[in-house]
Amino acid sequence: MANRVVVTGLGVVAPNGAGIADFTASIKQGKSGIQHLPILEALKFSCQIAAIPTLSPALISKYFSELELRNLNSTGITYGVIAGMEAWADARLPISSANAPDWDSGTIFGAGTSGIDKFREAIYKVDQLNARRIGSSVVIQTMTSGVSAYLGGKLGLGNQVSTNSAACSTGAESILMCYDKIKSGQALRMLAGSTSDSGPYIWAGFDAMKVCTFKHNHSPATGSRPMSATASGFVPGSGAGALVLEDLNTAQARGAHIYAEVLGGHLNSGGQRGGGTMTAPNNAAVQQCISRALQNTGVSAQDLDVINGHLTATMMDSTELKNWVAAISRKGTDFPYINSLKGMTGHCLSAAGSIECVASVLQIDQGFLFPNVNCEDLHPEIADCIARDKIPQQCIPMDINILAKASFGFGDVNACLLFKKYTT
Repeated sequence: MANRVVVTGLGVVAPNGAGIADFTASIKQGKSGIQHLPILEALKFSCQIAAIPTLSPALISKYFSELELRNLNSTGITYGVIAGMEAWADARLPISSANAPDWDSGTIFGAGTSGIDKFREAIYKVDQLNARRIGSSVVIQTMTSGVSAYLGGKLGLGNQVSTNSAACSTGAESILMCYDKIKSGQALRMLAGSTSDSGPYIWAGFDAMKVCTFKHNHSPATGSRPMSATASGFVPGSGAGALVLEDLNTAQARGAHIYAEVLGGHLNSGGQRGGGTMTAPNNAAVQQCISRALQNTGVSAQDLDVINGHLTATMMDSTELKNWVAAISRKGTDFPYINSLKGMTGHCLSAAGSIECVASVLQIDQGFLFPNVNCEDLHPEIADCIARDKIPQQCIPMDINILAKASFGFGDVNACLLFKKYTT
């Protein structure tokens, strides 16, 4: 019999809250973490607003030694280590002793890039014929798996330690990969999550593609508008989210708090066929990803209480909702409640899925539905297929049993997973 998998720890570094307590308060209040960044204006970006976590030097120094901080110039690693370590501590798990790795614990912690500012710093030194002065930490900070390597070392993880990368689907993919590892008995617990660097060198490409909004440079909090008729592109963001996934029997034996159960899900790709491209989804693949996730978990579409969507505040929001309607054969007042975190956090790129999964699990554990901000003017194509009261504008109390979380990424890749309120 396959092992049941539960969530026993959460950690987050989000634009609207670093740490679970602050983040929870922010999402209940609909608090935005989006701000105007003078550096983007100086660099003549069209979109001059973004969402960056606020971290104090004191908080960072809790997780990194003085030696590490001396040359640390990778925001993604900083975010990921803090979120991952918080999740581990939240799960009340010990850190492995100096001489013995924890063979039963590992991590798959995703990233899109790593240390882009460190890379830039190194490139300049090489071009100035100072290659020998780039320092010994360049490799660990700029390799994509740098975040999992840092976490593996700090926690003494002896099982799989690696980094996945699947654009905006990275975080959800990480969780499903860790779920499979535990379900099959290859690990007792896994630290799942993802992170994303911040800054103009990450966001410039999206600005050049004209997929970011330029209409809200003087009103940052209203800039990210998922499902809105006046949505004009996404707001770039960054951060990290982390979840400790654990074998149920092991969690019960040590008296761990269980936030939710992971039922499983599905990963697929549209193959950039049938209308799918590097930047647009194959709708048939999206629908199949959702329906296969339901099949794989044995969940009826009628049992879905909430959908936490990908919903980026672009022209694809209405397409995403139409795909959900087709996949679950529910519409109007019969459609589940749906929300998007990106109105508060912007689009945190490779970190989006994990941060949003943390928010999803918090909703199940604490019994609430966070509000959809900035979509008071619901897109008419969405209003035509979903009842407006299924897209709440205020935080509401709700006993959630089953929640579906979807993430769709560049490269025509899709992820859908299902969380359930834990019951014996």
